[in-house]
Amino acid sequence: MTAPPDANDVMEDVTVVEQSLDNPELFALLYDRYFKEVYRYLAARLGSEQAEDLVADAFLLAFDGRRGFDPQRGTVRSWLFGIATNVVARHRRREGRRLNALSKIAAEDSADGHEDRVTSQLAAQASRPELVRGLKGLAKGDRDVVFLLVFGGLGYEEIATALDIPAGTVASRINRARKKLRKTLGDVNPIGEW
Repeated sequence: MTAPPDANDVMEDVTVVEQSLDNPELFALLYDRYFKEVYRYLAARLGSEQAEDLVADAFLLAFDGRRGFDPQRGTVRSWLFGIATNVVARHRRREGRRLNALSKIAAEDSADGHEDRVTSQLAAQASRPELVRGLKGLAKGDRDVVFLLVFGGLGYEEIATALDIPAGTVASRINRARKKLRKTLGDVNPIGEW
């Protein structure tokens, strides 16, 4: 898990966003600082092939939307992870439409997304197919929160900012996910206390 930036980094990030409005090249500092974290998160969700293109999309959206960044709502880091999560959702919608079109042509029963394959691989490595069922059984919002926590390394407040939901909602989604996973796994929490 990556440690959140300290107060000086946060202030510097805000300054970079503000100054990039007049000097767009400065935004590259944020790209350099957060690329690896956002890439790892996207790769965990969608696979490394997809992550390369989508991390570029996420930073382009951030660059284009930097005028709308509000430091009162959270850190630049959590803002970037929120954009990345939206990129995942948009990618899945496009992929879903494409798969639906393909299924009309050739009915195939193997349309699991990369996230499901990663989840399956992790569970298989741990000899825990129950974990796959548990993660697949989570609601989309609960799964997003769990993956931001586990793969993104974000804390509750950062997740709240990233998803534009109250911190209490983050806590309740994590609690609900934990309970569902424990029930599926016979009262065992496979990811530790999170």
